[in-house]
Amino acid sequence: MTKIKLFESKKIRSEWNESEQQWYFSIIDVIEVLTESPRPRKYWNALKTKIIKEGNDQLSQNLGQLKMMSSDGKSYLTDVTNTKTLLRIIQSIPSPKAEPFKRWLSEVGADRLEEIENPEIATQRTRELFKLKGYPDDWIEKRMRSIAIREELTDEWKNHGIKEQIEFSILTAEISKATFGITPSDHKKLKNLKSQNLRDHMSDLELIFSMLGEASTTEIVKKKNPLGFIENKKAAIQGGKIAGDARKALELKSGEKVVSKTNFLPPNKNNKTLKSKNKK
Repeated sequence: MTKIKLFESKKIRSEWNESEQQWYFSIIDVIEVLTESPRPRKYWNALKTKIIKEGNDQLSQNLGQLKMMSSDGKSYLTDVTNTKTLLRIIQSIPSPKAEPFKRWLSEVGADRLEEIENPEIATQRTRELFKLKGYPDDWIEKRMRSIAIREELTDEWKNHGIKEQIEFSILTAEISKATFGITPSDHKKLKNLKSQNLRDHMSDLELIFSMLGEASTTEIVKKKNPLGFIENKKAAIQGGKIAGDARKALELKSGEKVVSKTNFLPPNKNNKTLKSKNKK
């Protein structure tokens, strides 16, 4: 599930809770959108204090914290709440955007229910979002395929003893390092990325080799049946090495590096973009 939702082009960080079957939203992001305050955190702290002082125990009990990605690319604990509680909070915020935002919340919930019933809807929405952002059709197809390969790999990991999010992250990084010869964080720095998803800024070849590394790891996991983190880490390195060896062979023949600085950042950030490259 995407962790970013857009309301009038403004980012609202979100997290889908599978067991509860509901969304949790960053309250700070909602405050910023509704109030346009330069200090939304201060605004929320004052509003939260007011809510607690008024003795609204039920509302305050439904507030929680989740680690969410900040603009600096790092994850921090962020105040979150579900749709029902968020609607009650919005009632305390004088804003002309309150009613449109309430309708938006309803649509987000309805969209998720549709996606649960028909997973193809989620795939189509993702494809349409990439298209709206200006990605070429052939790149979109590769990206969608990479998402499917990634999901197959994570399903295999879950079946082989990988449960913690940090373990998924480490295993993914091991495949990436073996595939591209650099860590994902260095790969992002090369592309001048911060909080953006690295794969959304990969070139065609980078996507292809990323898919090869993960597909190879999936096959190794299926055949060797590793259990637990240590054994799966070995399989991840082996899978990544298969893609890494193929990358090196191509670089040797073509004389060009596969890993590149190209990205899909807006042109006004003075970056060389994949979009402009594809127009040449």
